Amino acid sequence: MQIEIAVVFSITCFTLAGTIFSLPDRQRSHGNKGRFCCFPKDPLEEAETWGESVDKLLGCKSGQAAFREFLKSEYSEENILFWLACEEYKNIKSLPEMISSANRIYSEFVECEAPRQINIDCGTRENITKNISQPSLTSFDTAQKLIYSLMARDCYPRFLKSDVYQDMLRGAR
Repeated sequence: MQIEIAVVFSITCFTLAGTIFSLPDRQRSHGNKGRFCCFPKDPLEEAETWGESVDKLLGCKSGQAAFREFLKSEYSEENILFWLACEEYKNIKSLPEMISSANRIYSEFVECEAPRQINIDCGTRENITKNISQPSLTSFDTAQKLIYSLMARDCYPRFLKSDVYQDMLRGAR
């Protein structure tokens, strides 16, 4: 049985694509390549799992929120906002909604002088610009992978060393 909304304080698992599993399903799929997060009964313990991988951090709504606040303090909040917008975009089913969302993502994050312009290479930006008039569900994949790599390589290690995260860990113990 799939559920669309997870309750944070129960043992619920979901992939980054939004599929939610019951605990027995999670146990069966534990070895697959899908990313998932399980919320422990004690929400403070959840913070400990974020140190295991950037996927576990980004796979949890509260992890996303904590990481977003950290990125905001580093003036790079646009990275997670873009990444999250792309995750939502990939789940769009209707063409009109996809076109509208693609244009919003493009104008907010990709185009030159965008209010929350992301740091991507010129070729990736030009490719998105060239294809924005006929968007597909993969229109932002290359840029999203670049931003994910940037967050995983640069921002995530700093987050793990940050006072905010370390204070959460002390509170969890």
